[in-house]
Amino acid sequence: MADCTDSDALAKRLAGGPATLYCGFDPTGDSLHVGSLVGQLMLRRFQLRGHRPITLAGGATGMIGDPSGKSAERNLLSREQLDRNLASIKAQLSKILDFDSKANPARMVDNASWTAGVGYLDFLRDIGKHFSVNMMVAKDSVRSRMEGDGGISYTEFSYMLLQAHDFYHLRKVHDCELQIGGSDQWGNITAGTDLIRKKLGVGAWGLTFPLITKADGTKFGKTEEGAVWLDARKTSPYRFYQFFINTEDSMVPSYLRKFTLLSPAEIEALDERHIANPGAREAHKALAREVTSIVHGKTACDDAIRASEIMFGGALEGITEELFGDVAGEIPTKALEKAKVEGVGSPLIDLLVFSGLAPSRGQARKDVEGGGIYLNNVRVAEAARSVALNDLLFGRYLLLRKGKRSYTLLRVG
Repeated sequence: MADCTDSDALAKRLAGGPATLYCGFDPTGDSLHVGSLVGQLMLRRFQLRGHRPITLAGGATGMIGDPSGKSAERNLLSREQLDRNLASIKAQLSKILDFDSKANPARMVDNASWTAGVGYLDFLRDIGKHFSVNMMVAKDSVRSRMEGDGGISYTEFSYMLLQAHDFYHLRKVHDCELQIGGSDQWGNITAGTDLIRKKLGVGAWGLTFPLITKADGTKFGKTEEGAVWLDARKTSPYRFYQFFINTEDSMVPSYLRKFTLLSPAEIEALDERHIANPGAREAHKALAREVTSIVHGKTACDDAIRASEIMFGGALEGITEELFGDVAGEIPTKALEKAKVEGVGSPLIDLLVFSGLAPSRGQARKDVEGGGIYLNNVRVAEAARSVALNDLLFGRYLLLRKGKRSYTLLRVG
């Protein structure tokens, strides 16, 4: 937890029986990314303890954009784009939250349903009058933008009022007493608790969690290629698994607590084994397995693990071309003319030189005779071995390996 408006009072309320809480998710894209998982999993933990979670996808606020954590104005989206994004996000949220529970089902709401019909003058009279400009300017999310080169538009300046109105509406209509969010949402959340107190005369709480960063301080979920998405079409389960398996050692204990639903006892046991033998990477594997299973399901996780094993010499029998394609994207690749493997094919030692795994035919021969060369992850014993069409994987690939981890993929055709 980063901040809470009143942690003692909130703890007492939660101990008194089920409560309704909500977390908002940004619908400005057709997929959430791993940075949003903390909020989703926090909602899930509350749900597992009998509380009632609401996910708010901002069909109204998404048309404006939250200035929190942003250095420039967002592009405005059309209603049609937002509707498509909302449908995709609902499918992703459904993998983590139980929307069909008979006791305390999760609920997804769109703030456009209660905002679209509110007139501008009505909003200013009923909501705007409760906020002073001095208070709004004092919020970190606004002040940082005002001090920047680009400033902040009135559109984004108004975002705080809209989010406060959301919390007020949910408190009034759904008896929602708690809003959770990242630490950059503190100003927006407290604006909501203040509005609820002024308009309804009842209490409400805000709770934030720290924004997740990597060991070097960079934003979590970002890679050189961009964000790590929850949509398998944008980030495959294999690459998703790889992202977590490659977590820095120092961050694994923290990530196990934030991104999995493992029990404290299970996590503490992994911590102990991680400290005793970090080279075994048992905690890394548990982290990657748990998060991938939560987001993509057990079958996709098993496939991702199988694909990962290929990089360590795992057998290729039964693997699909789609899964192999994920692995292929991680391996240096060279094009090979199909004529080279037609008929009797090409000598393996020639292909090793062509692939760059050996500097000469003589060295290639020594490598084969020394037992260090693998074709399609099967060790080759004969230096005179030829490679022909029947060796191709899926009719177009040859996977060459030298030693444990030096790979080249030959793409034939």
